[in-house]
Amino acid sequence: MTSPYSFVMSTWWPFACVVLLAGHGCLTQISDRDETWAEEPTGKEQAYFNISGTPNESGADIAAEEKLTNLTGSEDPKRFDENTRNPSLASMTSSSVSGLVDTTYLEETAHFNRERIPERVVHAKGVAAFGIFEVTNTEIMKYTKATLFNRKGRRTPVVARFSNVAGESGSADTVRDVRGFAVKFYTDSGNWDIVGNNLPVFFISDPINFTPFIHSQKRNPQTHLRDPNAFWDFVALLPESLHTMLMLFSERGIPSSVREMHGFGVNTFKLINARGEAFYAKFHWVCDQGIRTLDQATANKLAGADPDYALRDLIVNIAKGNYPSWTLKFQVMSLQEALKVKFNVLDATKTWPHGQFPLIEIGRMTLNRNVDNYFAQVEQLAFAPANMVPGIEPSPDKMLLGRMISYPDAQRYRLGVNYADIPVNRFARPAVTPTHCDGITYTGNAHCGNPNYLPMKYNGQFLDHEQHMQGRFNFTQDDIFSQPRALYTKVLSDHSKRTLAKNIADHMAQVTRKEIVARVLTHFGHIDQRLRRDVENCLSKAPPKS
Repeated sequence: MTSPYSFVMSTWWPFACVVLLAGHGCLTQISDRDETWAEEPTGKEQAYFNISGTPNESGADIAAEEKLTNLTGSEDPKRFDENTRNPSLASMTSSSVSGLVDTTYLEETAHFNRERIPERVVHAKGVAAFGIFEVTNTEIMKYTKATLFNRKGRRTPVVARFSNVAGESGSADTVRDVRGFAVKFYTDSGNWDIVGNNLPVFFISDPINFTPFIHSQKRNPQTHLRDPNAFWDFVALLPESLHTMLMLFSERGIPSSVREMHGFGVNTFKLINARGEAFYAKFHWVCDQGIRTLDQATANKLAGADPDYALRDLIVNIAKGNYPSWTLKFQVMSLQEALKVKFNVLDATKTWPHGQFPLIEIGRMTLNRNVDNYFAQVEQLAFAPANMVPGIEPSPDKMLLGRMISYPDAQRYRLGVNYADIPVNRFARPAVTPTHCDGITYTGNAHCGNPNYLPMKYNGQFLDHEQHMQGRFNFTQDDIFSQPRALYTKVLSDHSKRTLAKNIADHMAQVTRKEIVARVLTHFGHIDQRLRRDVENCLSKAPPKS
């Protein structure tokens, strides 16, 4: 007797050819059959199928005795699929032959399967809004020729994105984590990105340590759980991160909302004025709403009750017309001054004393419009510290130079080689890069008709690149404890010191390796003995590790 499999295989190819060649006739027949099966079965059909579409046990005898007419018109009661126990030709609806020629179904499914793109490896979850930056003070023009600052009242469109660093795109907004604070200026001279955080310093000063640092903050590769051992082991072995750690575990470690936190460019930049003179500078966003933070208990409660708390807060307030704003300020020093200070001005783990290098106002950013589509304008929003305009250049800050390479490469991985052509990332004016041609999602509109090479002296004029050497900055002294000590002893109140110790101890209590705790406590002692004692006392009261 011919098996169901051999029968199907022997008839499959001719039948497929008939369907593909005959086209409309077969499709119409299948469509009519589908409409019949969609109706509630009556009579003998009720005996064949239950509500799920599988043969009824009570209909087994009937199925054996009655002849089932298939879609080709032949009669064969034995053609049942062994997996579903349905008549084998029932699969020839939207999941088989008609599915192959139903281009609408194929397009819908194929697009759905490709809707998601790789999320950012850091700063995965974020919220963004559009707004305006308006110049309120032109004093910065003494130090830079950047034209976006050249007139009081000059307005430049911006987009700002706020994010958590370590968590995934579905993580809670109120975890204790550094917040990203990135702003893109759509200037007439190109896009300028300040890609910063809500803390003025970073954990490391050398980009070679960035990957290990992020791995220590992410999930354990074996268990996929957060790993306090890895978190504190990195701190213990690289104590330059202590300055940022103290800020992170202080009372300012969990902002109440992204509307109520400062922002910092973190890195040191180089400004070039109209006379060609160079200066070092740091940029700061001072929150006009004032600073508000959450204690750990409130943050934990919100993480469970409303994990999208910060995202919702910004969207709702802008929709109500409660537009948040920040004042952009900068610190500046000459290259000669940089050689005289007692710390490395190009070290991202260090701050510049405000008393010695005061903040100078530049202008105000106001966010007044929510995004129209999250994926198009937030997920595809691409920042890069390498995006600078004439008059603003990179300094020899090693972290900045490393970020200038890694950020664009990360965007190429996530969004494709032509990510800069995505509308939210485009320049305010038409941009031409003749050497960047083709690739995935290339539209061909950017430089139609131009040769794809340089140099060329026809078919368009191109601005000659201004050559500026990055230079070297040799600094042998590496004092990693002075600034954390000043923060602890001169800035934090007595209550803030107790809160800091408790927050640290609550997190360190999960560390299972005693040698890691011992090393970290030793570092705390180098900052201040009270800090070490307070953390030790809090650890002694912590509940036993599970």
